[in-house]
Amino acid sequence: MTSRAIQPVLLSVAALAAAAVVSGCGNSVPANSVAKVGDSVITKKEFDRWYESAAKQGGQTSTPDPPDFKQCVAGLKKQPQPQGGSKPSDAVLKKQCKQQADQFKQEAMQFLIQAEWVQQEAEARGVKVSDAEVKKSFEDKKKQAFPKEADYQKFLKQSGMSEEDILFRVKLDTLQPKLTQKVTEGKVKVSDEDIKTYYAKKKKQFAQPERRDLNLVLTKTKAKADQARKELQDGKSFKAVAKKYSIDQASKAQGGKLPDVSKGQQDKAVDKAAFAAKKGRLVGPVKGQFGFAVLKVSKVKPASQQTLAQATDAIRNVLRGQREQKALNKFIKDFRENYKEKTNCADDYRVAECKNAPKEKTDTGPASGGQPGGPQGAPPGGAPPGGAPPGGAPPGGAPPGGAPPGGAPPDGAPPGAAPPG
Repeated sequence: MTSRAIQPVLLSVAALAAAAVVSGCGNSVPANSVAKVGDSVITKKEFDRWYESAAKQGGQTSTPDPPDFKQCVAGLKKQPQPQGGSKPSDAVLKKQCKQQADQFKQEAMQFLIQAEWVQQEAEARGVKVSDAEVKKSFEDKKKQAFPKEADYQKFLKQSGMSEEDILFRVKLDTLQPKLTQKVTEGKVKVSDEDIKTYYAKKKKQFAQPERRDLNLVLTKTKAKADQARKELQDGKSFKAVAKKYSIDQASKAQGGKLPDVSKGQQDKAVDKAAFAAKKGRLVGPVKGQFGFAVLKVSKVKPASQQTLAQATDAIRNVLRGQREQKALNKFIKDFRENYKEKTNCADDYRVAECKNAPKEKTDTGPASGGQPGGPQGAPPGGAPPGGAPPGGAPPGGAPPGGAPPGGAPPDGAPPGAAPPG
């Protein structure tokens, strides 16, 4: 079983988000909180911390400060303007600040809610990680990312994150592959009969057609091709003749060699001549689409067919991967539906993950079909722990166990593991 799955089961750590004073608002969210997932509350204090971090990682010199955005506007005014351009008005700058604040707010809410979902699901399934595991993972990543302690301290300052925040990300990062394993347990078994059936249906995929290694000289004119053939007959090497006459750069760069050619890969006339020729016999000039070819077959590799026994391991891996993904896709769908149903958000903090989500179309980020994934999983709309911060890695490398929200996933999306649409 791979560990690529629950990395972001909706744990997309994107950037981090904006704030406004929160109150109960009659939707079961306590005062001084921004959301409630089941019986667990996400406090305004937690939100503010992640929101401030998001602003720093987004390159803000000051945290967007709704509703007036005075500090944000003042900070934007200090930024250099394009030469010859007019200075934007306060109204334009305020609008820009509000857009940034809304983005940070959404990303922070998504991260905090999804982190709560993952922790609750892990607890419900009996999936645990020890403090020692988290600490070891953190130290390993820190050592790799920041050879110097000064670089690490600089990152903390620049990102607005504390070591406690990073440890939290590492904990989530460590939980996810274990949760993936739990989700797919017993659902990816592959029998010998399954393998036989797959092989029978896909037998052609395990066949290798006849291939030929060619020596080739391709010229623009028949006269040049005749000259090339004569020199080859006089004993000159294909390497020397190809260098002198050939216009085919691929084979010319390899001394006139064109290895592993299968039927149908070359110009029709050249292809026909190459597969009709006897090994070691000079053929041509042959008029083709791109010029005149003189060639010789240097090696013939007969067609072959992998046996069931030879293909068994590869087929088993394919089927396991397909079944694992199917189990994960079902889990994600149910997971999101179940947890969204018990997630209520304060009115000013509603995002797609909330039961009372706004009706208007929004960029749902991680919630838009995100998939579980291990260390190689790509988070839907954000960076998992271990990603690099926006705009490149911090001094000394990526943060241990987690880039600030908004960073890129470390290894990209898993092959064959596209998020469900």
